[in-house]
Amino acid sequence: MDLKKEVKLIKERNKKVEGDKAWETSWSRKVLIAILTYFVIVLFFYFAELPKPFINSIVPALAFVLSTATLPIFKKLWVKYFY
Repeated sequence: MDLKKEVKLIKERNKKVEGDKAWETSWSRKVLIAILTYFVIVLFFYFAELPKPFINSIVPALAFVLSTATLPIFKKLWVKYFY
């Protein structure tokens, strides 16, 4: 009985870990963070009275998306040559 219970717990843990990994690498997460980043920066630019906060806030949000899009490439190179 204990062995079955342990296997069940391991399977449940693996399912949770797989879900967490899928979320961490998903475009849904990246887009959501980019949108939230955009709005936070808009608020900052607006209250700091910087020019065109709605337009100028696009740059940091796009920079985030670009950086996360290129990371897998660098990860593969790192694993291949350094790991």
